[in-house]
Amino acid sequence: MSEEATLIATGRRKTSVARVRLKEGSGRITVNERPFEDYFPTVSLQNNVLEPLQVANASQKYDVDVRAHGGGVVAQVGAVRLGIARALLKLDAELRPPLKEAGLLRRDPRAKERKKAGQPGARKRFQFSKR
Repeated sequence: MSEEATLIATGRRKTSVARVRLKEGSGRITVNERPFEDYFPTVSLQNNVLEPLQVANASQKYDVDVRAHGGGVVAQVGAVRLGIARALLKLDAELRPPLKEAGLLRRDPRAKERKKAGQPGARKRFQFSKR
């Protein structure tokens, strides 16, 4: 990467969108201008965010700045994870096989099913009364 070069990538999951900026640095990760340890409270969520960097052996090489919005915390973690993986792929195309093998380049297509008309929910029906 050249001087002050920044790679930008987008990750999405459900209704969450994460814009990821990747630049050379010391491994600092911020989400919405807060350290990611504060933004994502549990260790499992933090490990999900770090997974693409660990697969690429780049956890201490790059600073990651993320703007995440929409959805819940878990969906935002999925969006950030995909965004980081896509940014790393832009940086080095040789990383494609290990990232793909770890399943980090596929967007999770699951989303909430829409509510249907004449029903209380997507699949729930109003209570049936025989008499």
